[in-house]
Amino acid sequence: MPNSKSAKTALRKSETRRLRNRSSRSELRSAIKNARVAIAGDDAQAATKALQTAAKKIDQAAAKGLIHKNAAARTKSRLAKSANKTTAE
Repeated sequence: MPNSKSAKTALRKSETRRLRNRSSRSELRSAIKNARVAIAGDDAQAATKALQTAAKKIDQAAAKGLIHKNAAARTKSRLAKSANKTTAE
């Protein structure tokens, strides 16, 4: 339990941020999952669209500090690499 007024405020703020980050992280993970499913499927257009959406979400998450910028770059790279591999076949 917080003892000071500033500690109480910090607790409220951290709880609000935690909930916001949780929903944003969930959206991000869903976008990445949808991209992977689309890439595994047969439709190349759907895969491209899902990849673009996921890349945008990843960039937004990195800009907000939700994930590290190198983690964002790595995730986008791996998605693009797998998309290119399936479209080349």
